[in-house]
Amino acid sequence: MLSLASVRHESVPVDVTLPATRWSDVSTLHDLARPYALSPDAVERLAMPSGWSSRWTTSWRLGRELVTCPVRDLNGVDMARTVPVRRFTWRTGQWHRPGLEYLVSTDRHHGFESFEEELLLLAADFAGRLIEALAQPFRLRFLTTDGAVDHIPDFLLLTRGTPWLVDVRPAERIAPEDEVKFAASAEVALTVGWNYSVVSGWRRHAVGLVDSFSVGRRPLSDRLGLQQQLLSAAAQGPMPFGSLVQQCSVPAVGRAQAIHLLWHRRLGLDMSGPLADASTVRLAPEAGRRLRTGW
Repeated sequence: MLSLASVRHESVPVDVTLPATRWSDVSTLHDLARPYALSPDAVERLAMPSGWSSRWTTSWRLGRELVTCPVRDLNGVDMARTVPVRRFTWRTGQWHRPGLEYLVSTDRHHGFESFEEELLLLAADFAGRLIEALAQPFRLRFLTTDGAVDHIPDFLLLTRGTPWLVDVRPAERIAPEDEVKFAASAEVALTVGWNYSVVSGWRRHAVGLVDSFSVGRRPLSDRLGLQQQLLSAAAQGPMPFGSLVQQCSVPAVGRAQAIHLLWHRRLGLDMSGPLADASTVRLAPEAGRRLRTGW
């Protein structure tokens, strides 16, 4: 079967700076994605006089109704009721490829407009703590030294912690005008207490690993009790993935169960390389606590 990673690996920028000891069970979206550093020139082009948060506006779509509010009142929007402010389009000859991605976190499909956005959704789903992923959440109208400009961020990720506003764009495709829009989004996020990132690529091995784990993300029956065998074996200490599955009563089936446990962060994998029999796997700390307490 052709995987997402094999289709996109050469076209998705990667970074070599992922620490050698990074474990997948504690990785965050920040650990997986390569953020883009905005230039000071982009920030300087923003017009932000006193009271700017009252003059910059956001427009949200609540069903068929378009509601506009100043940036200062952004946290008062009932985001659970919103729908994408701009429709996704499909047409012959378009360069980007829109579609729908299923997320375990929401148990629904979510729209995306490119391979890069699909990867963002998959990584956010794996990173955990995701409650909702709002695509094309609002239209931002802001002021620059050249006049008013509109921008629609790609996603607003609602988590159990701080919301995360995200734009997705490969670094080589970011023009100076894009940087100004991203700088404005960053200022809005800072004002209302959100995180903001421009995801311009992915750290080395992140795409392949998350894609490999994702084949085990859906519910998986375990009539042979192999998950408990895997967790008990991993409790002995970190070991190669191949050695771990060999300790199961049915190693071939144990591989599928191990990948399921990796996606759900009950096992952790050293992310310094791709998933292979030599990859080091450990028992996730939370899973270890459950084994010790029986809860």
